[in-house]
Amino acid sequence: MNDQSLNMPSYLGFLRNPIVQHVLFWTIYFAFNWIRWGSFFDDYVYSFKSNLVEFPLHIALVYFTVYFLMPRLLPEKIGWFIVALIGVTLFISYIKIIITFFAVTTDIYKEANRTDIGLFDFVYVADVFIGELYVVAVAVSVKITIDWISAKNRTNELEKTNLETELAFLKSQIQPHFFFNTLNNLYSLTLDKSEKAPYTVLKLSELMSYVIYDAKQKRVPLINEIQHIQNYLDLEMLRYGERLEVDLQISGDIEGHIIPPVLLLPFIENSFKHGTKVDSDTIPITISLDVTDNILTFSTENLKPKHEEVDNGLENYKHGVGMANTRRRLNLVYGEKHQLDIEESDDKYKIILKIPIE
Repeated sequence: MNDQSLNMPSYLGFLRNPIVQHVLFWTIYFAFNWIRWGSFFDDYVYSFKSNLVEFPLHIALVYFTVYFLMPRLLPEKIGWFIVALIGVTLFISYIKIIITFFAVTTDIYKEANRTDIGLFDFVYVADVFIGELYVVAVAVSVKITIDWISAKNRTNELEKTNLETELAFLKSQIQPHFFFNTLNNLYSLTLDKSEKAPYTVLKLSELMSYVIYDAKQKRVPLINEIQHIQNYLDLEMLRYGERLEVDLQISGDIEGHIIPPVLLLPFIENSFKHGTKVDSDTIPITISLDVTDNILTFSTENLKPKHEEVDNGLENYKHGVGMANTRRRLNLVYGEKHQLDIEESDDKYKIILKIPIE
C-alpha cells in the first residue's frame, strides 16, 4: 500500500517511506474505529481495549490478502481467491470472538445489546465476519487506488519519455543529402580558390550549430528559426546560382514569439527537391511567413516537374523529403490545433501551414 512515485511537497518527503505510510494508515484507522465505537457504547475504555485486541488480527488478515492471496490468485483464479478470502476471514473471525471474550468482555455481541446469544451464534459470527470483510475491503480499496495511481504515473512518464524521444528524433531529420551537396560545393569552391568559400563555411557552420544545439530545445525564438531558414537559402543559392529565384516574404509580428525548432525547414527542402527538377531556365520558389493574432501562417510554392504528373505527383510531394516526419511531429506537438493544406495545380505545388504560436 505504498507508492514512492506519488508527487508531494518536499516537506512531506518522509511520507514516501513505506513504513511511515503503513503506520499512518493503521493509526488513523484505529483512531477512527476507537472514536466511532466509543461514541456508540459511550465507553471509550472498552472501545480502546476491543480495538487493541482486534487490530493485530485486522492487520494480519489485510496483509495476507493483499500481499499473498491477491498476487497469486488474481485475476486468473478469482474463484479460488474468493474461497480463500472467505476461509481465512472466517478463521480470523473465530479467533477475534474467542480473544475478545477472554481478554476484553464476556458480554457477547455487545453491539446488539442482547444477553440471549451464544458465543458462536450464527448472527454474532456473521456480524464479526462482515466486519472483517469491511476492513479488508477498505484496505484493498486503498491498495488498488495507489496501484492505479502508480501505474498511471508510470504510463504518463513513459508516454512523456517516448514523446520527447520521438520529437528529438524527428527534429534531427535534416536531410543528410543537403550537407553532402554543400560540402561538395565547398570542395569545388576551394579548388577554384573562390572568394565564396569562406562565406560558405560560415553559413554551413551556422546551420550545423543550429541543428546540433538549438534543435535540442523545445522552443526557440521565431527570429532564430527565420535566420536558420535564411542560412539554408543562402547555401542553396550558392549551389544553383542565378537559376534560383527565391522570393522570401516575411510579415506580421515576428518579434517575441517562440516555435519548435527546425519545424519549417522540411517544407522548404521539399520545395527544393521537387522545384529544382523542372525543365526550366529558372527555379522560382516562393516562401511566405506571416504572424497575425498569434497565428503563424507559413507557405511554400514551387513549380511541378512534368514527369510527376504521371508518377502520382501529389502523393510523392506529400510524402517526400521529411514530410512524413514533419506531419508526425505536427500531430505530436499541436494535435488538431494545426492546419496543413497541400495544393496541386497543373504546374505548381503549394503548402499552407497554420499553427498557434506562443
